[in-house]
Amino acid sequence: MNAAARELVAAFATHDRQRYFDSFAANATFIFYNSDRVFQNRAEYEDEWNAWEATGFKVLACSSLNGSITVLTQNVAVFAHQVRTKLNNADGVINTGERETIVFQLLDGKWLGVHEHLSLDPTFAGGQ
Repeated sequence: MNAAARELVAAFATHDRQRYFDSFAANATFIFYNSDRVFQNRAEYEDEWNAWEATGFKVLACSSLNGSITVLTQNVAVFAHQVRTKLNNADGVINTGERETIVFQLLDGKWLGVHEHLSLDPTFAGGQ
């Protein structure tokens, strides 16, 4: 489970979209504070990612802080952490501070994200 969480963060940090999206089940759901809708599956989120990229979105760096994993059953675990991301978007290069929870499920022998929830981190002071 730890390796799956590290792999997902590493893929995001390097803007390796294929590895990143391969870390999620096809039916995964996503809730982001900066979106007005819930993405009901990975394909919807990938479409949104494509739209972001069309406006200059690119992850430049990402670090995970204070991570914890709670194993709920032998097939379900929750990964929670603080995220510090440096990215490029339509406004230029920005740094973000967020809290993220990802529910992982063991599917066909591989831990995959089945739900992600991202919120602003109130402890983030703007630097990285």
